[in-house]
Amino acid sequence: MSEKIRVLVVDDSAIVREVLSRLIGGAPDMELAGTAPDPFIARDKILRTNPDVLTLDIEMPRLDGLSFLERLMHYRPLPVVVVSSVTTKDSTAVVRALELGAFDVVNKPGDSTSVGEVGEQILEKIRAAYRYRDQFIGKWRLLKEKGARSGPPAHHLSVVETTEKLVVLGASTGGTVALEEVLSRLPRGMPPVVVVQHMPPVFTAQFARRLDELCTLRVKEAEDGERLEKGTVYIAPGGYHLVLERRGEFLYVRLTRDEKVNFQRPSVDVLFESAAEVAGKNTLGVLLTGMGKDGAEGLLRIKEAGGHTIAQDEASSIVWGMPRVAVEMGAAKEVLPLDRIAERMVKVVSSEGGG
Repeated sequence: MSEKIRVLVVDDSAIVREVLSRLIGGAPDMELAGTAPDPFIARDKILRTNPDVLTLDIEMPRLDGLSFLERLMHYRPLPVVVVSSVTTKDSTAVVRALELGAFDVVNKPGDSTSVGEVGEQILEKIRAAYRYRDQFIGKWRLLKEKGARSGPPAHHLSVVETTEKLVVLGASTGGTVALEEVLSRLPRGMPPVVVVQHMPPVFTAQFARRLDELCTLRVKEAEDGERLEKGTVYIAPGGYHLVLERRGEFLYVRLTRDEKVNFQRPSVDVLFESAAEVAGKNTLGVLLTGMGKDGAEGLLRIKEAGGHTIAQDEASSIVWGMPRVAVEMGAAKEVLPLDRIAERMVKVVSSEGGG
């Protein structure tokens, strides 16, 4: 019999603990290692039961989930799936949790009778966290030791301004840290930058606000029908595909609720393929860390349209899934470490060694 995934549930709500316990107990490939109503009990149970994966609520008594997560990733790294309410207040903390090392985030089920699709998403996140646990923990330790921002700061880079170029980026697991590293180093004068980061609704708005505080460029959540402008980064909202449309000389955002692509909405492939269609050879496509294959086919479309394509390398990726598939398909013109991507992007859009 194959080894089961041992899961520890940490949540101050007895109802949620019961719902998640039943959900995990009913999965044939998982077993419940235990439950904990607060981080202090969780700490003791981690030492006693040695779980493979942790599910964690953010808002808890005695010690908040963020402080616990930060200590956990420092002293006893474990794959952590954040199970959080979809509220603006929680979204701020969830974005911070991803920066501190949480593997992924999923919406909290409402009650024991309405688990449905959310329950299946939770199980899939747990399976993914377990599957990538060694790679994720090893890369996270390396990233924290090295420091995320190891390249030159934004003011050392300059861009030749152009209205023709378009930059599109895609990321998933580990992408919040990777995007902060890349986007915070891009200088003023960049062409429009459009980003898909796999993240549930509500959380993307807070992620955009967080990036806006860190970046020289303006960062915002994309809105349906708005025109792309240089010097601005647009984050695709959770729950919507972002499609680019051309009207004359300008590019516009169209948000759709079409079916998921590669199990994702927003999908990187949807963005990349629309970019290849409307901007062609003027497109720079960048595919960062993430599990699965979303974005690989779209990156190939950009390359075939004459655009420039970059994939993050294995050594610097938290999870080398999406970029790996792109590299294997021949979709990436360049494969670069995270700390070299921003500088290369600037050179490409300035036509200094691009193409």
